[in-house]
Amino acid sequence: MSTGLIIALIVIVALVVAAVAVVTLRARGPLHGTQLKRRFGPEYDRAVARHDGDARAAERELAERVERHGGLRERPLEPAERDRYVARWTAAQERFVDAPGDAVAEADRLLAELAGAKGFPDGGHYEDQLAALSVHHARHVEGYRRVHRVAQARARGAHDGGAGTEEMREALVEARALFDELVRPSAHDRGRHRADADVARRSPAGRGHRVPSMFHRHQAKES
Repeated sequence: MSTGLIIALIVIVALVVAAVAVVTLRARGPLHGTQLKRRFGPEYDRAVARHDGDARAAERELAERVERHGGLRERPLEPAERDRYVARWTAAQERFVDAPGDAVAEADRLLAELAGAKGFPDGGHYEDQLAALSVHHARHVEGYRRVHRVAQARARGAHDGGAGTEEMREALVEARALFDELVRPSAHDRGRHRADADVARRSPAGRGHRVPSMFHRHQAKES
């Protein structure tokens, strides 16, 4: 086989490989976009709007978020820790009646702190924290974004962040959905707690707790 023929074959093979790669990328492009839409839901539409309708630019941004934060594993909360967060959120909601702006600002601080406790980026880096939350809780981050916007405007001196009472109420209600997601025990945590409770019941100490009641019933029969 001549050298010229070998070179020609190499060029043909290279062209075929390049063509296959292009076809594969084109075939995966729409699927990739579909996966992002499914994962991010309304957050996908917000990203497209921020990029003035440029879906490709929005998808690059969202794909970068997944690459940067997709491997994050949320830290489970201890029961007492969870109870403290729930109590603080309840207090913030109750405060809304008399001081809606203060209540929304407290909700913003609480979400930042809770997300940090769960293993997300620290609340001092809001944009990074929000990006990570959007990867794992995409359908509930808008409420956090809304209460943060009000809180930041208030910090700059704008009365209630320029938002009306009804708007702040809606933001707080929407943010509650993210709060509930973050404090809810995972299936793994629930299974672990059930296993711990079962072990406690079967332990000598756990069985010992039932002895007094049996003992008293026996005494009652004799009397």
